[in-house]
Order: sequence, then C-alpha cells, then structure tokens
Amino acid sequence: MPRFFRLLLFCGLLLTLGLPATVRAQQKTTLPNSQRKLSAKVIRQMRTRLDATPLFPNVNRVAYFRDKKALRAIQKAEKRKNWPAARNLLELYVGQFGIENFYRDTPMLWHLGQLWDKTGNPERAKAYYRLALKHRRQGLSKVQQYYDSLEHRDTVLYVPLKTYYDLVEYRKNIATFRPPKGVYTSMGDAINSKREDYGPTLNADADLLIFSSKRKTRGLNNVTDEDLYQSRRENGLWTEAEPLPKPINSPYNEGSACISKDGTTLYFTRCECPTCHGNCDLYVSNFKDGKWTMPKTLGPNVNSGAWDSQPTLSPGEDTLYFASDRLGGFGLSDIWFTVKQKNGEWSRAQNMGPVVNTRESEVSPFYHPLYHVLYFSSRGQLLNFGDFDIYKTYRVRGRWQEPINIGPLVNGKGSEYYFTIDADSKNLYYARSEQKDLKNLDLYSFPLPMEAQPTATTHVEGSLIDSVSRRPLNGIVSIIDTDNGIEVASKYLRDDGSFDFDLMEGSHYVMLIQSPDFFSVEKSFALQGDTVLKLMTNAIDYKLPLVFKNIEFDQDKATIRASMHPILDRIAVFMVDHPTFRLNISGHTDSKGDPDFNLTLSQDRAEAIRRYIEQKGKLPPNRIESMGYGSEKPLREDERTKEDARTNRRVEFRLLKPDGGDNDEPFKADPFPGTKPAAPGKPEPQPTGGDGW
Repeated sequence: MPRFFRLLLFCGLLLTLGLPATVRAQQKTTLPNSQRKLSAKVIRQMRTRLDATPLFPNVNRVAYFRDKKALRAIQKAEKRKNWPAARNLLELYVGQFGIENFYRDTPMLWHLGQLWDKTGNPERAKAYYRLALKHRRQGLSKVQQYYDSLEHRDTVLYVPLKTYYDLVEYRKNIATFRPPKGVYTSMGDAINSKREDYGPTLNADADLLIFSSKRKTRGLNNVTDEDLYQSRRENGLWTEAEPLPKPINSPYNEGSACISKDGTTLYFTRCECPTCHGNCDLYVSNFKDGKWTMPKTLGPNVNSGAWDSQPTLSPGEDTLYFASDRLGGFGLSDIWFTVKQKNGEWSRAQNMGPVVNTRESEVSPFYHPLYHVLYFSSRGQLLNFGDFDIYKTYRVRGRWQEPINIGPLVNGKGSEYYFTIDADSKNLYYARSEQKDLKNLDLYSFPLPMEAQPTATTHVEGSLIDSVSRRPLNGIVSIIDTDNGIEVASKYLRDDGSFDFDLMEGSHYVMLIQSPDFFSVEKSFALQGDTVLKLMTNAIDYKLPLVFKNIEFDQDKATIRASMHPILDRIAVFMVDHPTFRLNISGHTDSKGDPDFNLTLSQDRAEAIRRYIEQKGKLPPNRIESMGYGSEKPLREDERTKEDARTNRRVEFRLLKPDGGDNDEPFKADPFPGTKPAAPGKPEPQPTGGDGW
C-alpha cells in the first residue's frame, strides 16, 4: 500500500470534532451565525512578532557538533559560578547543534534553560525547555516541572467542547449575544464515493478541488488503484469528480497534490513505480497546449530512498515543503523543504529544524497561499488534544516561531491531518470517517475558527477580579466576532483571573464571561492593536439576599418600569446560563397603609418580576418562586424616617444552587493530565562533572 496514505489508516476517525450536525454540501442550507467572507480591511492586517525561539543554522550542515575545548570553558565558568558567562558560552555552543545533538545532548538544552531562568529571562528559558521536552528520548520530569512553573501564567485552558456547546445551546432562544456553532459539511455525493476519498487541495480561486481516491480497482485481482481526481465549483455546487487524465494518473499510485497559483504546474506523489527512488517520490507536471506534460521526478536532490510526500508551495512558489521519513531527521517523519534555484532546478532538501520537527512525527504541511504561515500536523508538540493535531507556525524575519495548536474546535481526541485551507481563510477541507463506517474516508469542510486564522495575531489579554475583595474570580470567557461570525474557542479564567486570546485586528467583538459566582459580564470592543482589559464585578454571596436600588415601583403599582430592565435582564441571562439553579423572589413594603393591601401589592410585584424574568429567559415556570410579605419582615423595625421606609420597601432575590452544592465545576478548569505543581524552590544550576554532557 502506498505510504502517502499509510498514516490515514491509523486514524479511524480523523477529525473528532464533537459536532452533532452534518450538512450535505449540495443542499443550499442557510446556517445561523454562519461565518461571512472577511473584509479586505481585515485580510490585510497581520501583526507578527519574534518570540524567543533560537536559530540553529548548523542542522543542515553537520550531523553532530562537538568541541571539547568549548565544553571545558563552559565547565570552568560554572565552577566559578559565573552564571552569565556560562550561559553565554553554552548558548554559543548549543547554537551550533546538528540534528543528532538534540537527542544525544538534550541535557544541555534544559541546562541552558535553567541558566536563562536564573539570570532573569523566563521567555528564553521556556524556549530551551520546550526544545528539551520535544526531543527527549527519556523521561525528563524535572524539565517538565521547570517548564510548567514558568508557563503557568500563560497556560491555555480551553473549555471542553460539550461544556462550550451547552452554553451555546442555553442561549439560543434569548435575545443576547451567543457564540456561533460550527457545522462540518460533507462535500457531497458528486465528490465523495463509497471508497476512501482524502488529501484535498484547492487552486487559488477555490473553484478547483483536486483530491486522492481509492474508488477504482485494476487487474483481475481488483487491486486498489489510488488516483487523483478533480471537481469544479459551478454556481455554488461541485461538479461530478473526474480522474485527472494520463499521464498524471498511471498504472501506479498517485495522490497528495498541490497546484501553482496560475493552475499550470502540479506537484504530486507517485508510489511504487520503476523510476521512484524510494517507496513514494515527488513529481511535477505542467499544463501546456491544453494537456498535462509527462510527469518528471524532482530528482535525487529532493527525493530519497524512503517516503517523500504531501507537497505544498510557499506563496512565492520558490520553496516546496513536504513530509519525509528519510534517515537523518529528528523523528519518525519530519517536514523538509527545497528551494528553486536560478536554473529552475530544486536544491538539496533541507530539514525545517528542531522547532517544527520533534522526536515524533510531523506530516501534512500546508503553506497558506497569502501569508507566511505554515500549517502542519504533529504528535510531538507540547500542547496536544489527541493523536495528530494541526498546528500553525509563523515565519518572522526568516525564523519559524514556536508552533501554535489551532485549538479544540478542530483538534479532537483522534487525528487531524491531510487538509487544506482556501485563500480567503473561510473553510478547512479535510478527510474524516463516520462512526458507522470508520474505514470509508470522505471529504468535508468546516468553518475555519479564530485559532486557525492566519491573521489572528493581535493579542488581547485581561483579568477579572471581585470589586470588593479584589480576589480573582473563576469563570468561562467567550469571544464573539460580531463582524465575521468566526467561531472562537472559549477558555477558563486562570487561577489568577487572567485570560488571553489572539484575534483579528479591525473587527468588533463581544466578550462574555460567565460563572455562578457573579452575573455574566459582557463587554463590546473594536480591536485596534494589542489590548489589555482590567475588569471588575461584584461576586454573589449566596448566604445573603440580593437587593438592587434600581428595582423601584411606582407608588401603589406593580408595573415593571423600564429602569428595571437592565437588572432583570441580567438575572434572566444568569438563569439561562445556569439551567439547574433556581430563584426565590420576595416582595416587601413599608409599614404605611393597610396591611392587607400591602400584602397583596408585594405579592403582585413579586409575581410581575417572576413573569418578566420567565418571559425574557424563556424559562419553565417551576424554576422561580415568588412570594409577597407586605410589611411583615422589615429590615428596620422602627420605621421613623423616609430612609427607613425606603429600606423596608424592597424586592429580595435569592439564587439557589441545586442540592445545596457548588455546581460550579463546569466553570473551573481542571489541571492538565500529568502536570504536577512546580517545586517551591528552584535550585541553582549545577555544573556537570568531567566531560559528561
């Protein structure tokens, strides 16, 4: 079986998105909260910044670097406890690492991280800790502790999809902001067959889809024939898929293609052929005079004696990236690249280096057609939701930055790879299987969420604290893109009340923070540059009733006034967000007038508030209790002044947690599995003995 397909078979269910709805593409279905095409203003803006990721210029020059004289100088500086000198010498040494150094000399990476930490640069320290963790061949629990202690402030605490979508569901019937809910869409019967269909790629205009399929067999023994197929989008619908003509498809196996912007050059993989250097090789064909030319191998500079597949072109089409499991890499399979030279030939393939590649497997590179953003799949990066996850990395000033997981809206418990994104960054196209037929891969699209957007690089951070105690609060923070309808994964507030998101500049957003500890916080903002938000709210004390100054009725009336709406609306939204909570409303009057009249008036007022909240939140009638007490329960027994009467004339709200429990677990983040609290004290970096790096 060709190995450009082999990883897919390990997956079963490729994209475990946890989404309940499927829509057939050939049906013109209008989805609520659907993502709209981005404005040109948004598309043009992308803020990129260098992180602390170091450069390793030697990885494609030497296999292993060793300099005994330099090592002795490092040890000498450490024995004198001259930590800045030791750090500088060690960084110079590590900067000359070849590929083998990363698994043979891993302790040097984490030791350098310690030195940077000790001398006051936690960002540089984290960069080297990450490299040590990505390339370790043995357990490094101490490195994990050091890294976790520094990363705690920036930990990403995504809300589980079920909790997130429960919140969306609760709010669907009330007139307030709510997050959109993405729906994966089948590409339809014109493209998908009863056999495996996978490996999509699009042209620049996203109206030509080329993909791999195993729908055909050959020979008397019905051997599966993997070929490339194409379909065109016409009037919003995809045409019936047809195989690419000869000489692209051949008696051998073809798949995993990418096409140039002008549509005249096709790079693809051919496997198990007489001219292949290895199991699978990269080939190129040009479209001339109305037909494709005879494919040519990219030659021994690019192809190896192993598996070479999954090509993708840079926006300038001068660099080709691909996956390979050739010897000499960092892990089981790596991302490699080759550069087109002045004579039109491709240079010797080079490894992308230790930031992108790990000791595990990296596959399915995809270079965005408009931006210097490379997407790829990996099972060796530090934040991982399942098996293979999709990541993105930005190229800033010629340096690839630390990869970013594109989040749980795409990455699930299974594996995600073999995908493409249209130039407008509207949809992700990928292969997945349904539970009823795990072996049959079909092609789907899914609205590209914020975490995967190439221009989501403007940083928004903030914190939420109680306005009285100044203590941080627990809760879930959601961002709603009101301009483009792009879905943003919700996050938990960290233990210190902080949160952060990377969003698209130039758009309008609503921030929604929910918790049983306080009434929901909503804040609208237009994003212009990196933003810091300092938020406060009043925590709810469940031991005391809530009394609001704005809840005042006209004399002897039980009619809800417009001035009451904001407070009552907040209570209604709270009840919607927390469907297991109940509410008790009690009406009270002052002592003036007829006691029986006051009793009836207080009951009518409590009932009026109950009806308003039920109607506003579309709540069932059994969640709210209302009772009038007239003047029977005054707060001030001796009602002598107007202020005393105003104090006694009130409406009390008591929020009741279910079964007397906290019931706030969905609004608190669980620690990541396997993480441990960092040691309270960090020891000084210890010099190594002898020559034992």
